[in-house]
Amino acid sequence: MVRAAILPAVGAPLDIREIVLPDPGPGQVRVRLAAAGVCHSDLSLTDGTMTVPVPAVLGHEGSGTVLAVGEGVTHVAPGDGVVLNWSPSCGECHHCSIGEVWLCSKALSGVGAVYAHDAEGTPLHPGLNVAAFAEETVVAARCVLPAPAGIPLAEAALLGCAVLTGYGAVRNSAQVRPGESVAVFGVGGVGLAALQAARIAEAGPIVAVDVSPAKEELARAAGATEFVLASDTTAKQIRALTGGQGADVAVECAGRAQSIRAAWDSTRRGGRTTVVGIGGKDQKVGFHALEIFHFARTLTGCVYGNSDPARDLPLIAEHVRAGRLDLGSLVTDRITLDGIPAAFEAMLAGKGGRSLVVF
Repeated sequence: MVRAAILPAVGAPLDIREIVLPDPGPGQVRVRLAAAGVCHSDLSLTDGTMTVPVPAVLGHEGSGTVLAVGEGVTHVAPGDGVVLNWSPSCGECHHCSIGEVWLCSKALSGVGAVYAHDAEGTPLHPGLNVAAFAEETVVAARCVLPAPAGIPLAEAALLGCAVLTGYGAVRNSAQVRPGESVAVFGVGGVGLAALQAARIAEAGPIVAVDVSPAKEELARAAGATEFVLASDTTAKQIRALTGGQGADVAVECAGRAQSIRAAWDSTRRGGRTTVVGIGGKDQKVGFHALEIFHFARTLTGCVYGNSDPARDLPLIAEHVRAGRLDLGSLVTDRITLDGIPAAFEAMLAGKGGRSLVVF
């Protein structure tokens, strides 16, 4: 029996209680969690913006120690530190075959499985594959990656989503070059990682945009050289900060129609806008045909930072070890499982960076 945060139904509050985990079967790994980050995607699952079978144990950004492995698992062993990978590639589908592993058609095939039961015997699904909001979890072997050496295991949890996504949006999707100007919309965990990535890429100026003035200190610590409070004049302010041209690159991390449109408007002619935030179907973004022609901007979606974790995790880890990327600065609250509902409320209110559940 282990404690876990269960989503009983869409729109229902989380239920923190004990569940029963099986021993790992063939091709599975049992992990004792060290930490789990509270991501906006978890909130999107609770309100139905994203859908998974319920009841489910949420949490997809985590790290921990291997307790046991099933038959056929050879890349990790009991006692190893691991980072959970909620979006593992199958290596066989069309997207994997052309190197776009972040778009793997089978990445979320595990969410419909029953991986555990509650004390009354009710079947439970593993949220986004890994069910990290629990003291322990059982996952497919391809959902665990060896934790990079030299990085505290609890902070390594952030590598599993926030950092791979934010860093990847800048490096892999937008492909920011030295000297380019960057505007990051939304200063949460992913946005803070994107700001650090822009600094590592030697971009400048780096403009952070958020609805909360309290985020300015966090943004500047992460690498922002300028801070703009989101308003109807955001695009105008960013143009003024970038020589009247607009930013070379905008990275949108909020997933709202208004901020996506503002990010597009903030870029120069020929600029690039990368949308990382996950918005609902009700968030409609409009463009007219003439502006698409005239501005010649690029608007692109970005899934999981367009990252290949096996390729990108060692590179990011080297930035961390060298002091170029600070994982601890992304975390503004360290909480227990019981603190997750309050972390969701803070997220809705636009407060803080990443909340980290520490076990």
